[in-house]
Amino acid sequence: IESIVIENRSRDYIEQRIRAGLIEQWATDMLTGTGVGERMKREAMFHDGNYLCFNGEAHRLNFRELVGKGITIYGQQEVVKDLVDRRLVDGGQILFEVEDSAVHAFDTDKPFITFRHEGKDQRIDCDFIAGCDGFHGICRPSFPAGVLTFYDREYPFGWVGILSESPPPDDELIYAYHQNGFALYTMRSPTLARLYLQVDHDEDAPTRVQQLHA
Repeated sequence: IESIVIENRSRDYIEQRIRAGLIEQWATDMLTGTGVGERMKREAMFHDGNYLCFNGEAHRLNFRELVGKGITIYGQQEVVKDLVDRRLVDGGQILFEVEDSAVHAFDTDKPFITFRHEGKDQRIDCDFIAGCDGFHGICRPSFPAGVLTFYDREYPFGWVGILSESPPPDDELIYAYHQNGFALYTMRSPTLARLYLQVDHDEDAPTRVQQLHA
């Protein structure tokens, strides 16, 4: 299927942006099966389970024994690098730093996209448009009124996420529950820890980080 990826950020930006770092077994298998998993197999951390910590005790879940699957610690930005590299090697098109993107005729069988790239106005006539631009992208509001149904579940808390140049607390992830809230101890590598702490949704994150540091 001939396709064109339109990205409003630079390649450097999307390859350095820190996001999630845990991949489930199906995603690991898919990356391997599609030929973009070689670096992942060399550099990722493969876990057979994790820990649930509550009432002052840690309980290990062995996924391999329970369901025959595991999890992979490999940063989302690393997956993006591998996908971009493979697509460009295969001759696929990715247009970076695109501006003024807009979707047209979305409710017809001949939709098209307009945008500005490298100082030139351009148009792509499409058979299909895949809106992979997130909640705040252009595709979501382009649906005709009354077509989409929204289901929301709002939680009355937020997270402070900390990326620390330090060894992770353990070899596997620890999900901890306490009467004061939830914490997650995870990692990106043997020397890079990723820590999360539950906070009030309107709490100032820098203030909480300063308190933790103190």
